[in-house]
Amino acid sequence: MDKTFALRRQEVVGEAPMIADFKTRWPALFHVREVSAEFKRITTIHLQSTFFSRVDAHSANLMKAYAKKGGVQGRKIKTIMAPMTQDVDEGAQTAIAETVFGIFVIRAEGAEPGDNPVDVGIVLEGVEVMSNLGNVSLAVVMLLGLVYALNLSYPQELRYTFEVLQKIILELDGHKLSNKAQVLKTLLSR
Repeated sequence: MDKTFALRRQEVVGEAPMIADFKTRWPALFHVREVSAEFKRITTIHLQSTFFSRVDAHSANLMKAYAKKGGVQGRKIKTIMAPMTQDVDEGAQTAIAETVFGIFVIRAEGAEPGDNPVDVGIVLEGVEVMSNLGNVSLAVVMLLGLVYALNLSYPQELRYTFEVLQKIILELDGHKLSNKAQVLKTLLSR
């Protein structure tokens, strides 16, 4: 993958192929190790260790900020975070096919919220691009890595979430923040 980086990057940036086509052409990229390596080739930053260590550093203040959210914003956050509960065979496959950008978590029937999931994965353009990630935290990191590797734009409804992950957590291009991200950065520095 290292030797073909320039070719792959030219294809991603210049041609912007559909995810299904790109996954067929470059299947090795859609593995945890390769997403991390591709992210490092693009940014020179170790994706997983940097992300998790910085989330750990901010976690207490993030929890405080999230707990204070109420009103329209609080309801919007809860809606985005709400799990979908559907029949694994039919509903999940339909939901995956209709998802443009997301993380899926499949739990065994009758599982409690704290139980380990059966599967955790990533969907882009209705295509399951990664699965068996084990937990949502790793899925978030891999999704962020795929955004960079595939030169994707953040979905409009999640733009601030990904701006925070990119600019505050990973400190990539962190000097240009939206007002909302700046407010959160100020809260986290207290």
